[in-house]
Amino acid sequence: MLRVGAVAACVGVFLAGADLAVTALIGGQTTRQLSELSKVALRRSEAAIDSAGAILNRLIARGPMDCSAIALQALRLNVYQGTIIKDIRTVNRDGSVLCSAYPETLEFDKGWARQEEMFKSTDGELRLFQVEQFTGAAFAVMRDIDATRSLAAILRIDGNLLDVMPVGLRGESDITLTLPDGEQVAFYHPGAAAKPSAQSVAFTTVSDRYPLQATIHVRPQSLSARQETAYLLTMLAAGVLGGLFGLLLASYLNRPVDPVAELDRGLSANEFKPYLQPTFRLKTGDIVGCEILARWERPDGRVMQPMSFIPLAESTGRIETLTWQILKTALRELQPEMKQDKLFKMSVNITPRHLLGDGFIDELRKVVASSSVSTRQVVLEVTEREELADLTKATTVVKELSDLGFRIALDDVGIGHSGLSTIQRLGARILKIDKFFVDAITRDQSAVVVVQMLVALARELDMSVVAEGIEHQEQVDALLACGVEEGQGYLVAAPLSLDRFKQFLDVRRAAAVGRVTKPELAA
Repeated sequence: MLRVGAVAACVGVFLAGADLAVTALIGGQTTRQLSELSKVALRRSEAAIDSAGAILNRLIARGPMDCSAIALQALRLNVYQGTIIKDIRTVNRDGSVLCSAYPETLEFDKGWARQEEMFKSTDGELRLFQVEQFTGAAFAVMRDIDATRSLAAILRIDGNLLDVMPVGLRGESDITLTLPDGEQVAFYHPGAAAKPSAQSVAFTTVSDRYPLQATIHVRPQSLSARQETAYLLTMLAAGVLGGLFGLLLASYLNRPVDPVAELDRGLSANEFKPYLQPTFRLKTGDIVGCEILARWERPDGRVMQPMSFIPLAESTGRIETLTWQILKTALRELQPEMKQDKLFKMSVNITPRHLLGDGFIDELRKVVASSSVSTRQVVLEVTEREELADLTKATTVVKELSDLGFRIALDDVGIGHSGLSTIQRLGARILKIDKFFVDAITRDQSAVVVVQMLVALARELDMSVVAEGIEHQEQVDALLACGVEEGQGYLVAAPLSLDRFKQFLDVRRAAAVGRVTKPELAA
């Protein structure tokens, strides 16, 4: 009885102490977590503004934004390339719009702010303001071109940036971005469309770089329920085994809200998978290879597209790990098919930074050798969207890779950083024409001229040409007329999972055999 009494007394003392500690801890942790989440929302929004500002700077530096056909093409290209900007417009100092990348978006405007209604960034380079539209308020940033004209970008601030709330509070909270005058420029409610509740607890973070603040509104009752649930769970754990208290509280509050941490978790769980898009001969439709494209297969069954994670992987240095992961898987799984067809080429995207990194060649040789695939069947696509930091070193690396049998392709040609001298010096063997020109080739004569020039350049340098993003037969006909021989795009197939790509290959090869056999039988 004495032992039972002592145990009961100890449990009672622990529960009493836990009662005091847990009540304080849960309230404090919840407040700190929500404050941190408002900082996350603000940092993401600041990064979006930074990106838009960099694009505006680049456009102004490259040439006159005078509403000419060339200038408008440049505006459309920068909207197409990114995910942050919805539209770019050239405007007068009085705020009137001179031209837009997509003029049809002007129909949604209800009003355009005057300069005195805009708010300057801390460095004075940008102005932030609200654009009234029939679909709701939009967020815009503007940079001056000269004394009379400015360039403005309308941003896409949505759930991709502002979805930071933990599961337990998603339906009971919302996130807003507001300017100093209280004008709301972005609103996100994770559960459904709703307005911020007047009866809510606010957690606000103010930017020290931009005239902007991010606020999380949470319904008080949801906080009470959240704290009560955590209290009961923790007290139960204390009664059973006091040592579990800290673990339970930590696991309750330890929901990943940092996108980098979530990226690392996905990498460690091998959730990034290679999806393969076939390359084909434009004249015959014969499949000659494929390009590896990354997809993130989440535990809940969602398949995330590259633009939702590739920029983050590149900016945080995770892209190298991701690239090796999907390349190893693709080579291993497709090795029998590549052994069967020695001319089949598999291409993978490599960032310039990765290409120039220490140990890249040795690691590539090791990965390809372990799969028993010939180096001559592997193509490295170096994107032009990122500038080569050291062209001399890049030329040396490309020559060494070529000597080993690898083929080098320049991706996104025509819209990136590489000029004629870079293409000539680098020693790549393949030019890949960006989807931007393929989209325009049937309706814009300037796109036809660009493609013809690239084909002529490729022939001069003994390079082959592949067109990306082909969706219609009319585009195939136009590309053939320009001299392009190979391409890829949804006209033949979307990016496919490994199993579906193997099935696709079997069907296409069987059809190709049928085309050869029938004439022989007829003879």
